[in-house]
Amino acid sequence: MFGEHRAAKKLNITIEAMGDGFTWKSKDIDNTSEIARAQWEKCKNAILEGKEDIIILDEFTYPLKYDWIKVEEVIETLKKRKPMMHVIITGGGAPQELIDYADLVTEMREIKHPYRDQGIKAQPGMEF
Repeated sequence: MFGEHRAAKKLNITIEAMGDGFTWKSKDIDNTSEIARAQWEKCKNAILEGKEDIIILDEFTYPLKYDWIKVEEVIETLKKRKPMMHVIITGGGAPQELIDYADLVTEMREIKHPYRDQGIKAQPGMEF
């Protein structure tokens, strides 16, 4: 269980994770892409149902970047969400069409890293 999952459990926030790990470590990329598409279908349905106020699609830019999921379909789905529903999409290398559509786009840039620069190991509750 990742740190964000433990934190969400304590805050009574629902997380539904699906996947087979890091894409660059996939032993079966076809299966990995199918899992991403299946999870997108669940997320798309949740967005269109409109029961949630916030939906976070963590690391979702990667299936878009790999063209497993069409950015045009994502934007069309986002256009149909209820007015005050917030959809947060994370990950690097977002397609320009998504950037153009989004209300807010942030790019994080590492300045200093405790693992590399100071030898500090990952800490429970922070990094995991």
